[in-house]
Amino acid sequence: MSGRGQVTVTDSLGADPVSCEEFGYGLGRPDGILVLRYRSVARLAFGESRQDFLHQLYWSPDGLLSARHGRHTGFIGPDEVFWAHRAVTHEVHAADRQTVYRICLREVPAALDGLRAGAAPIDAEAARLVLALTDPEYDERDAPEARRRIMAGIGTPPQPVDDRQSGRPGVAATVALALAHDPGDTTGLAEWAERLHVSVKTLQRDFTREFGMSYSQWRTRLRLRASLALLETRPVGEVAHRIGYASPSAFIAAFAREYGYTPGRAAAMRHASDEPLPRTRRASS
Repeated sequence: MSGRGQVTVTDSLGADPVSCEEFGYGLGRPDGILVLRYRSVARLAFGESRQDFLHQLYWSPDGLLSARHGRHTGFIGPDEVFWAHRAVTHEVHAADRQTVYRICLREVPAALDGLRAGAAPIDAEAARLVLALTDPEYDERDAPEARRRIMAGIGTPPQPVDDRQSGRPGVAATVALALAHDPGDTTGLAEWAERLHVSVKTLQRDFTREFGMSYSQWRTRLRLRASLALLETRPVGEVAHRIGYASPSAFIAAFAREYGYTPGRAAAMRHASDEPLPRTRRASS
């Protein structure tokens, strides 16, 4: 049995989505899957809650998610999902103009067995199939195999950087993944290089090759993007600290250079009108 429906919200409702679409396949069976697609204009928040009957995966292909479990807050990139085992309390936030997919399952992906909550990688094929399942014309007869492939495409949660094989190609990607989980990490380039047993020059060169910018530029953009998911519910000073700035003034200056307005104005504009904020005034690299 499949169930599909859409709820569209026409008024400004703060952290509520402007639309929520439901795509269900085999509902009620152990091998069923339910995908909810949320679209937002302003902020989007899944407040602290728990689901006692279904396991959940959260994924956004077009931005960072801020996810909290217990005292830990992490940031989940487009190549990852946030996993919450059923009956585990968690909280997830997205920034403005994001699409968030909430995938509900009765079974645990093999790579996540024993994990209560946390980030895990999702491969390109699994991500493609999540999108396919939300196509109104999708043939539900293909859904069991798509679900099986999605389950298989969820990888093992990453280990701390110190535990990874070092010196291999893509060391910048290793650092980037660690920082995406904790943009407030103040580890410098030289210390990352030492941990990974490569030279500073090699790591810097790898950042330029992988991302088209230096380590410091990439980290700044990550931090500022992460701040957009926090400013709705946290004061500017706390956000500055959580994303790694030594002072609120340093954060405000960096934010204004990137977006053309201050973080305080950003929060005020959203609370006043729930209008989407203008995008970064600098071209993406």
